[in-house]
Amino acid sequence: MALGTGTDSDARPALDACRIEAVDVHAFELPTDGPDGREQDGTLEWDSTTMVLCRVHAGGRTGIGYTYGDVSVAAFLSGTLAPLLQGRQASSPPALWELMGRQIRNAGRPGVGAMAVSAADIALWDLKARLLDVPLVHALPACHGRVPVYGSGGFTNYSLDRLADQLTAWVEQGIPRVKLKTSRDPDRDPRRLTAVRRAIGAAPELFTDANGALGRKEALYWAHRFHDEWDVRWFEEPVSSADIEGLWMLCQNGPGRLEIAAGEYAYTTRDFVNLVDAGAVDCLQADVTRCGGITGVLEVAGLAAARHLDLSAHCAPAVSAHAFCAVRRLRHLEYFHDHVRFERLVFDGTLSPVDGALRPDTGRPGLGLDVRWADAEPYRVHGERPA
Repeated sequence: MALGTGTDSDARPALDACRIEAVDVHAFELPTDGPDGREQDGTLEWDSTTMVLCRVHAGGRTGIGYTYGDVSVAAFLSGTLAPLLQGRQASSPPALWELMGRQIRNAGRPGVGAMAVSAADIALWDLKARLLDVPLVHALPACHGRVPVYGSGGFTNYSLDRLADQLTAWVEQGIPRVKLKTSRDPDRDPRRLTAVRRAIGAAPELFTDANGALGRKEALYWAHRFHDEWDVRWFEEPVSSADIEGLWMLCQNGPGRLEIAAGEYAYTTRDFVNLVDAGAVDCLQADVTRCGGITGVLEVAGLAAARHLDLSAHCAPAVSAHAFCAVRRLRHLEYFHDHVRFERLVFDGTLSPVDGALRPDTGRPGLGLDVRWADAEPYRVHGERPA
């Protein structure tokens, strides 16, 4: 009987017999489409985004995973994790996640190490689903069939017209919540927020993201202004996510209907525990491409549920649309301009929002993605195109 067909008892022995035959790693760097080829937020300016792509092969199937980070993540994945996975059973991604976590201990678990593990873990889950011939969402303990999204971009170097047009376009697509970057030059933010609120109208939810640009008192001042003058409901990283006491202060003293959010730069489970135990967030965030992949998201989902907190997905919509269906306390997913643009270039099978949400394609196995090698090749910065 073919692998992945018949009953679970038919498929299980074949899956258990599958061992990883090869792992290959690629990286692509895509220039931004911002003004003069650059984009800005409260604390960073960049001119490109890099995707590190990992493929894991077993049983005649190939699983795909990826992360967004420096090209050094690709070198780390190739040199440290790929040899470790070779020959291992493909049936249990969490077991291999634990093995990879031990392997990266001395190399540094947060940052590059966690991002490399994340890409590999996503590929392992995608591989398992493909071996079972089911969509990834059906291989996970899914609680939902769709993930609500919010449109995200609104970079600080956009003109007022481009800013308003971008956020309005999401609203016109049926996305009822949108976010802009703030706080690089706080004195400019009132004009920016006024232009956006005027363009999108009163009904859509308006979110802001300072990317840690503000001090505590300054952030508290802007929290009240954002809420009172523009009905902002979400203030992401008003201070650095490392300033847990500052985040707690804002949760305690900010407007009651303005939520403080952080977690996109949490790499280990302990990073999330530190935010939650301190009462530093009203809504927790997690990035599947940073926090240990899908296995990491499942751990964080349990923490969030136990502490009665919602969990919001940070970016990477092609993976997050599946992974976060397994989050019981799901809030929404950041439908981020740069990642949407990149994933549509590199993959066939990406999803588009319908009625303000992404719904996994249950007619395709795994993540439902296929690499468009010819389109990606001009942007390659690591690895070789498969034959």
